[in-house]
Amino acid sequence: MAINNAVHISKGRARAEQEADVLRTLRANHVDLVCLAGYMRLLSPEFVAAFPHRILNIHPSLLPAFPGLDAQQQAFDYGVKVAGCTVHFVDDELDHGAIVLQRAVPVLETDDAHALADRILAEEHIAYTEAIDRVASGDYEIRGRRYVKAGTRGPGEQGNK
Repeated sequence: MAINNAVHISKGRARAEQEADVLRTLRANHVDLVCLAGYMRLLSPEFVAAFPHRILNIHPSLLPAFPGLDAQQQAFDYGVKVAGCTVHFVDDELDHGAIVLQRAVPVLETDDAHALADRILAEEHIAYTEAIDRVASGDYEIRGRRYVKAGTRGPGEQGNK
């Protein structure tokens, strides 16, 4: 089985033009789940709307703490005792969408920001694989900002699992 691929250079291009090329490619290949990693551009509302709750991103902090660049350094500098990573749906805001899952990493007394970043990266590989599996199953709902396994009842609802 062959997997189609394409490269769309973003440097020096207008966002709308570059995103239109990417969207054309994704649609032509019937992509239904977009997984970002190291993508350093905000997606436009139009792009996000083309894949509602079908764009995942991984971020090296326990969001909502330390969004944006250099999250591991931010966490280290702040003095947190627990850091980690978050897999979330992409929405119109930076590192803001509904959280699919998080993995925690203790900050050790012997850590520097680089050692902490290395341990977070190891957890990112586990977390992203698990999150993709969860989302690809389709067995979930988004309730407000919450990712919830389908069929889970809220507090006070009969048959709560």
